[in-house]
Amino acid sequence: MSAQRLIQGNEACAFGALYAGCNFYAGYPITPSSEVMEILSHEMPAAGRTFIQMEDEIASISAIIGASWGGAKVLTATSGPGFSLMQEGIGYAAITETPCVIVNCQRWGPSTGQPTKGAQGDVMQAIWGTHGDHPVIVLTASTVRDTFEMTVKAFNLAETYRVPVILLMDEVLAHMRENIPWPEPGELEVLNRKAPADIKSFRPFADESFLPFGAGARFHVTGLAHGAEGFAVADEAAAKELRRMMGKVQNKVRDLAMYDRYRLNDASIAFVTYGITSRPAQAAVDILRAQGIRAGLLSLKTLWPFPDHVVRPVAELVDRIIVPELNMGQLVREIARAAEGLCEVTPLNRVDGHLLTPDQIADSARVKLAEIPQGVQI
Repeated sequence: MSAQRLIQGNEACAFGALYAGCNFYAGYPITPSSEVMEILSHEMPAAGRTFIQMEDEIASISAIIGASWGGAKVLTATSGPGFSLMQEGIGYAAITETPCVIVNCQRWGPSTGQPTKGAQGDVMQAIWGTHGDHPVIVLTASTVRDTFEMTVKAFNLAETYRVPVILLMDEVLAHMRENIPWPEPGELEVLNRKAPADIKSFRPFADESFLPFGAGARFHVTGLAHGAEGFAVADEAAAKELRRMMGKVQNKVRDLAMYDRYRLNDASIAFVTYGITSRPAQAAVDILRAQGIRAGLLSLKTLWPFPDHVVRPVAELVDRIIVPELNMGQLVREIARAAEGLCEVTPLNRVDGHLLTPDQIADSARVKLAEIPQGVQI
């Protein structure tokens, strides 16, 4: 049996990165992500890996892109203001198909906001923040053990698909401590980027194989629209490459979708949640079930590409979906789109820096059920 260890979410993220083989970190300290950087500043040099504190977040994203093309598995961690500064670099990482992992421990914002308060305010920024159509994968976690595992998965996906992978945490999860079973070496799958079959014929943007600089081939990398060889193209040739880049993520949505279902089989009302709000939502389901209300929970771990095929069957099953979020409503629109009018979809928002409680979530269901006309079966 695995040993138990009492750690906080940021520790789980840092050690998950080490487990996944991260050997280059560049970052700038910012609340509430700073423990990730602090832990790695001790652990990485001791293990012969590279750690650099940069002068700001723009330099940080630039450094991990360069290190990735040098062959490293790379990570940076930040919070909302730093994540905003990284957006142009994320766009460059996307168009150059650079494997990299970016952790965003969300805090109440915008601007400096409340640095020590949690929120889920960066969801739309994670998906759409950089300019232009661009391929990214966005993940989230709701427990400390989940944070460890999703960090490893983030590296696996970055290495496999050659895209920036963003792991959204939040202040509460970042600083929450839980006793978790510690993964043994080999217990979790760790993947590495695919090497080309033939170095001489390697084309850097033809598929998901990857060759670092100095490994025996000469090639071109640019932020301009480019073809398979890396040189600038325009018009339909550029459109073809963009469709390929987007397609390698969007066409794999069923493979990328990660989620948990809880007491949904006979549910008449469902909560669709992600991240830290999944925890009180699960408690709310138990409260409502004890009162004879058939509630269920769908907890999403993959936020992008959005798993329509996971949400739609829930919408077909229930009369109403409630979407609890620690923002003004950033994922509810995607959920409503995926539901396609099959049931009512309503938001439940809290934006004062505190968590939604189980009772608040359960009360929202009772209120919505009271609005159903008399005689309707629930």
